[in-house]
Amino acid sequence: MGCPRRLLLVSNSTLHGGGYLGHCQQHIQSFLGEKVKRVLFVPYALHDRDAYARTAREKFASLGYELDSIHESCDPVEAVRKSEAIFIGGGNTFRLLKALYDNRLIQEIRKRVLEDGIPYMGSSAGTNVATVSINTTNDMPIVYPPSLKALGLVPFNINPHYLDPDVKSTHMGETREERIRQYHEEPNTPPVLGLREGTMLLVEGDKATLQGVTGARLFLRGKKPTEHEPGTDFSFLLIDSNFQ
Repeated sequence: MGCPRRLLLVSNSTLHGGGYLGHCQQHIQSFLGEKVKRVLFVPYALHDRDAYARTAREKFASLGYELDSIHESCDPVEAVRKSEAIFIGGGNTFRLLKALYDNRLIQEIRKRVLEDGIPYMGSSAGTNVATVSINTTNDMPIVYPPSLKALGLVPFNINPHYLDPDVKSTHMGETREERIRQYHEEPNTPPVLGLREGTMLLVEGDKATLQGVTGARLFLRGKKPTEHEPGTDFSFLLIDSNFQ
């Protein structure tokens, strides 16, 4: 029997020209379906959790779902244990992961998603923490989590908001591709999926499919990166032994 996990890993919350989660709202409704009535929101990636929760609550209400924010609960662990679905929003990935560790939620979320099969949705930082580690985040380490190891809901890493090099730019800093290549210079580093804004990865059990309006760039250690369009089957990334 395969893993019951159901994940929707979104590159970004807001696409240029649209509103909060507007570009992926149909994907969200399809993903959560009619069985889910309430979503547990994790706003730890931003400082103003109250404002963040209001934004998320308004959006999910417009989609037909009630939303509870975990920061309003006196017992975050129990909130996870009772949740029907989990949505972790974007912001600073280091702040987010530290809060997940501080509130003893890493193993609780893993159990609910990987064993109990409740839907997990992440955007940006929330997508980062769903992977092996946050080593390929774009964020500054404004706080220090006890480990860079994340939830490990999938056996690879993701780089949200992936940016292609601008050939006309005079900027001399590293490109995103160069930074990911530096990561892969270290031994035993997993694949990195660069998700451009407007793209998301849907994982249902042992099947992973690229969705959205833009493409993705896949980086494998020791190999040239490859381009992939929406609809690409990335199920092979879910088999950890492929990259040992």
